[in-house]
Order: sequence, then C-alpha cells, then structure tokens
Amino acid sequence: MKHRAFGSIGWEVSEISFGAWAIGGSWGGQSDDESMAALHAALDAGVNFIDTADVYGDGRSERLIARLRRERSDSFHVATKAGRRLSPHDAGGYNEANLTAFIERSLRNLETESLDLVQLHCPPWEVYYMPEVFEVMDKLVSAGKIRHYGVSVQKVEEALKAIQYPGVQSVQVIFNMFRHRPGELFFSEAKRRNVAVIVRVPLASGLLTGKLKKDSRFASDDHRQFNRHGEAFDQGETFSGVDYETGLAAVEELRALAPPGASLAQCALRWILMFDAVSCVIPGARNPQQAADNAAASELPPFTESEMAAVRRIYDARIRPLVHHRW
Repeated sequence: MKHRAFGSIGWEVSEISFGAWAIGGSWGGQSDDESMAALHAALDAGVNFIDTADVYGDGRSERLIARLRRERSDSFHVATKAGRRLSPHDAGGYNEANLTAFIERSLRNLETESLDLVQLHCPPWEVYYMPEVFEVMDKLVSAGKIRHYGVSVQKVEEALKAIQYPGVQSVQVIFNMFRHRPGELFFSEAKRRNVAVIVRVPLASGLLTGKLKKDSRFASDDHRQFNRHGEAFDQGETFSGVDYETGLAAVEELRALAPPGASLAQCALRWILMFDAVSCVIPGARNPQQAADNAAASELPPFTESEMAAVRRIYDARIRPLVHHRW
C-alpha cells in the first residue's frame, strides 16, 4: 500500500482507504460480522484511514469502527461527519448547540475523547457564506473535542469557497471516471493551499465495477433504488448523477482499459490516483474480498497518456453533457 500526505496536518494516509457508508446502511442488508471482517481485511491490506458519518445507520457505522479499535492495536485515522442529522436540513441548524451535540454523540459512538477529523456533511450552500459556522468548528478544536475539521461537498463551487477558511484542512468530493470537473480548478487550488482531498463515490455507486447489468435489482433500502432521481438526498450521490443505462453503455467502452488480471473497479480506482492532488480514495467494502481487491489497486501500473485520453473521450462523448455543469 502506498501512502500520501494528508494536506498540512502531518498524516501519511493509505492512498486507498475505507469508506464506511455501506456498512452502516442504505446499501441493502448487511451483517455486522461481515462488516467487521471487511474492516479487518482493510487494515490487513495496509489501510490506515476510515471515513464514516454519524448518520450512516444512525451511528451503526461509527460503533463498528469503535469495535475495530478495541479489536486491533493498529494505528488508524477516523474521519466522521456532522450536520445531516438536522431535520429539516437547513443552514440555520448549523449552530454551536447543534454541532456540539452532534460531536458529543460521535465521541460516544466512537468511544474516544477527541475526534481525528470532523467534516461538515454536505451542508446547504448558504453555510459556506456563514463564517460563524467555521468559528464554531475552531472552538471545538480549541476545546479538544476534535483535532481537525473539513467539509464534504456536493459542488466544486462549494469546495472552492470552503478552502478560503483557514481552519478547513480537508475537502471530500465526488471524483471518478464519470465525474471529472473537480480535477480542473479545484484540485490545483487545493494543492496550492495544501488542503487534503478525499475522493468519495469512486466507483459511481457500483457502476464502475462493471458488475451491474440492465436487469440488476436493488433492495428497497438501497439508495440505488430509492434515490436515482434525488428523492432522498442529492442525486449526484447515486451513480454520480449519471443516467443508469447511459452509465452502463460507457462502462462497456471503459472495460478495454483494465490491464490483464485487474478488474474494472481496480482500474477505476487507479485512474483517480493519477491525480496528485488526491490524498486518498474511500471505496466501500461489504466483505473481506472487496476490501482486499480495493487495496490492491494501489499496486497497479499508472495509466499511459493514451489511456488517460481514452477515458476523457468517453467522458466527453457520453457523460459530460449530463453532469459536468451540475456538480
């Protein structure tokens, strides 16, 4: 496993890390035993950064990570998120009382006295223009409740605004073969300011694994069933906002880029690592084999210039008109 600097805070994190949304919920049924096996396999493969949120399974994901800490002596960093427990989820709710309560709950779930990294969880756009919110986060750092904070964003514009606040140490953003726009201005600005970049939804909700088919079916509690058009949260979180059948057609073209012995999923992860502004990628894993396969992408050879150009051509022809202007 290769490691990368995590912005300016001194961490060296595994470039393939672990996204813990799927072990919490909204991806169909999942047993805690299988989730724990996946977490252990990730650590065995060299992963040392795990991303979760207080709303993943209403704290279930955080509590599983706390159990992992009890069961392993390995040192690893945990990033969680706060804000999406608000109902309604509006900018006014991002106040000191609510944020402090969310942090206290995550401290209990993760069984720790200080959280490594807390990210504002895709807050409404108005929050990025409310300096008082970021002052609250600074106070929580000063109080020792959190060590560092960042943001998880939907749009590139939000990321560019967020990194103007000096306390923002990281930005989590969707970036993959179906979502190229962050790789333009935002990545260069993040590098200039030495802000860490966490890439989520790297496999476009499974589309970029190449395993989904036109007749694939998803459970009623799987967001790929209930959020295809943004019914529950931002549409861009599901299949990266790409129409399902359009995504399947693009995947058929991308298959040719996977080197012998590697899966399309591993190829998609390795493509993201071609961008040096990226600190880590956080694919999910629901079982040990998925965790091991994800980690192995770190060892694949780099893309050639012609292969990078091929991905751009497929994106420009099939995907860009659907998503590039939206996120």
